[in-house]
Amino acid sequence: MRIARFSIDGNVAFGVVEGDASTEGGPVLDIIKGHPFAEFERSGQKIPLSKVRLLPPVLPNKVVGIGRNYAEHAGELGNEVPDAPVVFFKPSTTVIGPGDPIAYPSFSGEVHHEAELAVVIGRMCREVPRERVKDVILGYTCANDVTARDIQRSEHQWGRAKGFDSSCPLGPWVETELDPGDLGIMCTVNGEQRQLGSTSAMVRSIEDLIVHITEAMTLLPGDVVLTGTPAGVGPLNVGDEVAVTIEGIGTLTNKVIKRG
Repeated sequence: MRIARFSIDGNVAFGVVEGDASTEGGPVLDIIKGHPFAEFERSGQKIPLSKVRLLPPVLPNKVVGIGRNYAEHAGELGNEVPDAPVVFFKPSTTVIGPGDPIAYPSFSGEVHHEAELAVVIGRMCREVPRERVKDVILGYTCANDVTARDIQRSEHQWGRAKGFDSSCPLGPWVETELDPGDLGIMCTVNGEQRQLGSTSAMVRSIEDLIVHITEAMTLLPGDVVLTGTPAGVGPLNVGDEVAVTIEGIGTLTNKVIKRG
C-alpha cells in the first residue's frame, strides 16, 4: 500500500495511492479517515493524483541518519567501515517533499547528493528486540541525504553539514508492503546516472540499525531512519534536478536553487 500526504485547496490529508501511470485516467488518491499511524478507513472519496500537491509523506520529530553503511561509499571518501553504526541527526526543518526546492546553503561550496532508503516508524518504540523490528515499521520511502561535504570535512562533526534547511527530501509516498532486503537504488542528476546500488550491500541491516538506535532513544510515529547511501555521491549545483529512484517505491525529484 502506498500512502501519500498531500494538500488540495488548502487542506492537508493522507490518501492511499491507487493505480499508476498505465491506469486509465492515471493514479488516484483515496482519502483516508484519520492518519496512517493507527487503524484507518478509506473514505471512498477519490482525487486524481495530478490534481494535488504531494507533501513530505511524514513530518518526523527527528530524522536519524546512519553514516558509512555501504563499504564502497565509505571507501570513496577515504573512510573505513566503522565498528559500530555512525549515528547522526537531521532536524525536522531539513525535511521537504517531492518537487520542493533544495536551497543551496550560502556557507558551502561543495554540496553532494546521497540517495537512500528511508524507514518510516509506525509506532512509539524503545529497546526494540530484533524479532520485533518489523512491527514498529510503517513502511519505506525515498530520501536524499543532501550534505555540505566541505563543511563535513572542516568541522569534523555533521550538524551543519547535514542539518541545513531543505537537506532532507523525502517521498513521494510511504510504501508499506515491501521487502527492503534487495532493492535497487539509483540517483540521477539532470538525467545522468550518478549512483546505482542495492540495499543488499548494506553493512548492517535495517534490523541491526533499529535495535542499535532504540537502545539509546525512543522513536516516535513518523520518525525517519536513513539507512546509508551507495557509492557514487557527487556534487550538486544551482539549477540541477536530482532524482532518487528506489525499486518498489518510486522516484523523488527535487531541483537545486540558490538560497534566498
